[in-house]
Amino acid sequence: MRYSTEKRSIGPRELTYLLLGALLLLFLGIVAKGQGPTPATRAVRASNIQQPLYREYRGVRLGMTATEARAKLGEPVMKSDEQDYFVFSANETAQVVYDTLQKVVTISTDYTGGVGAPDYKAVVGPGMLERPDGSLFRMVQFPSEALWVSYNKSGGMVPVVTITIQRMR
Repeated sequence: MRYSTEKRSIGPRELTYLLLGALLLLFLGIVAKGQGPTPATRAVRASNIQQPLYREYRGVRLGMTATEARAKLGEPVMKSDEQDYFVFSANETAQVVYDTLQKVVTISTDYTGGVGAPDYKAVVGPGMLERPDGSLFRMVQFPSEALWVSYNKSGGMVPVVTITIQRMR
């Protein structure tokens, strides 16, 4: 194999291809920049992400102490250092989970038959995932507040709506 030590100059053909390639990349960059969301769209997305619609249940919020939660909800049917179980009616129950410091990290409520459940739009907003069996689901994360909220409606003759608020880890 031989190596040439001669200097080779760029010919007019190579120079034309180089310039056309540079112009094409510049053009593609301009087109791609125009494809991004508008400032109004970015503002709408940011406002939806920052503010949870459903932050508390019967006055209980994430981060409250077990004592504060029990003062709001009353005496639980089942009580422990890790979790309390409340029964408010035949159709409404709630579970409150605590961390090792006795702070609320999860609030989960069940509405049998959907009786008394808030509208899903007031919990997670529009855009539910509907399954063929009639069940519904949507979970929305709020990183700015380190929590997520989910709405789950089971299918079947007597659907159960479960709404969960939980601290993100």
